[in-house]
Amino acid sequence: MLLSETGMAGFSVAELARRLGVSTAAPYRHFPNREALLAVVAAQSADELTRSMKAAAQAAGPDPIDRLAATAGAYVRHVSDRGAGLDVIFARELRPLRDADVARAGRNLMALLLDLARQAGHDDLPQALLLLEQLFVLAHGYVTLDTEDFLTRSRLSSEDVATRATRAATALLRGNVT
Repeated sequence: MLLSETGMAGFSVAELARRLGVSTAAPYRHFPNREALLAVVAAQSADELTRSMKAAAQAAGPDPIDRLAATAGAYVRHVSDRGAGLDVIFARELRPLRDADVARAGRNLMALLLDLARQAGHDDLPQALLLLEQLFVLAHGYVTLDTEDFLTRSRLSSEDVATRATRAATALLRGNVT
């Protein structure tokens, strides 16, 4: 949860060590630097997100649009539960590392999403990527509004926010946005 409180820029290995009750040197026995530690977090987060999205898509039933829309709600739930979203998984500061696990996890996540987009009738890669961009701008927007406590004024639970994100994604995918 430290990452959700501080964001990538404010993440401190020393603060992490303090919260874990270990010396500030302890993390460096396992990771050569802050970025290497964050790369592991990013890869694990992407793997967890992929599993969550796959499960949500399967639970949504046979309709391919419902399956793809369910990934928006799964994203909101993932960030609410774990505090690490696309901003961590695809963090600019981790790109120079060219970490193989982060790359693999990111590819797996995108492969799942592209497959769901294809099943929903978007076979053209540039169009599918644009659709996924729109879908995750929507989902990440809900996450941002929730984490900034904008939506708590309405006393929405995290599950309510995930449901709203899924409904908005369904409207987007069905072309029912007004």
